[in-house]
Amino acid sequence: MGLRVRASSLLLSLAIELAAVLVSVSAQQKFGINYGQIANNLPDPTQVATLLRSMNVNKVKLYDADPRVLTAFANTGVEFIIAVGNENLQTMAGSPAAARQWVAANVRPYIPATRITCVTVGNEVFSGNDTATMASLLPAMKAVHAALADLGLGGQATVSSAHSVNVLAASFPPSSGAFREDLAEYMKPILDFHAQTGSPFLINAYPFFAYKASPGSVSLPYVLFEPNPGVRDPSTGLSYDNMLYAQIDAVYAAMKAMGHTDVGVRISETGWPSRGDEDETGATVQNAAAYNGNLMQRVAMSQGTPLKPNVPVDVYVFALFNENMKPGPTSERNYGLFYPNGSPVYALSAGSGGGSGPGGSLNPYYTSMFSSSSRSAVSATFLTERVMLLLLLQATVILRHYC
Repeated sequence: MGLRVRASSLLLSLAIELAAVLVSVSAQQKFGINYGQIANNLPDPTQVATLLRSMNVNKVKLYDADPRVLTAFANTGVEFIIAVGNENLQTMAGSPAAARQWVAANVRPYIPATRITCVTVGNEVFSGNDTATMASLLPAMKAVHAALADLGLGGQATVSSAHSVNVLAASFPPSSGAFREDLAEYMKPILDFHAQTGSPFLINAYPFFAYKASPGSVSLPYVLFEPNPGVRDPSTGLSYDNMLYAQIDAVYAAMKAMGHTDVGVRISETGWPSRGDEDETGATVQNAAAYNGNLMQRVAMSQGTPLKPNVPVDVYVFALFNENMKPGPTSERNYGLFYPNGSPVYALSAGSGGGSGPGGSLNPYYTSMFSSSSRSAVSATFLTERVMLLLLLQATVILRHYC
């Protein structure tokens, strides 16, 4: 049994190494990745660390403060966003000691070996109707901020909270961006906090949902960053060729309407599912590859939005793996760039100036989906893949021998 486990582990390790080969990378990726773990079949965090380091991804966002992950990524240089769960907000809001205890247990032991640069307090709190938790959000953020300072970590990590783009009452044209009236009493002081502490305003934005809701009126090329005529904002004269950038600028407009032009916007989640239910129009491998691949290329170019052309878009892609235990429609379990066994759901050319294509299991070479500038990179990768496949065959022989 021990030999069988070791052989299986070798196969998984080789699959992860091969998966890294199938993603064309620049010297340093500029996008982050959401590392969700609502699954019972994910690889060990040490293997995930190897995968991400091979991809040169240097920013990761967690939905908790998993000690196994934070330990596995020690001394890798990867920047982490960790999270305080919604269930802790009311306690922390009423007890600074609780916030200090959380920081002492989940931040202090890992710094500086693991680079924790931001703590998110709550996730999409304003998407529900729990007014007690809504009222607790800012006090909890302040308590965590104070705890970091008290423990000598104030210069290491900022404090923020991730919000759904649905906190906006209006988002198009972008210049009309405004927060919902029922959230104004919360948003204004939260923005004041961000301005005072220099922390970013985090938004979870998914153009997929807009397309799924109205595929007849929302242009698919517009949401996938593909060539399209674009849409002009009549108030500013600015032209938008994709929905995500329009949503970002709508957030900037909403903040300006509340008196803030001094807070940055970061996309804490965005992505596209590779599979969905029958009524989830657009949830395909091809569209997921196009959305994430095209977005990553723009991020690699340090591109800004039409309103903020000199401010590179800061994005965390959702998600690293498909998560088989997430509730809800099929799409919820199929946002991953990778399957849990380490093989890519589809191939991406992230940051190399190329295109993207569907990969199926381990085959990214659908050259019709790649731009001419990326085909040379695909060809160069082919030899490496052949070597890796030989190693996989050797591992298979080992597995058969001992099992």
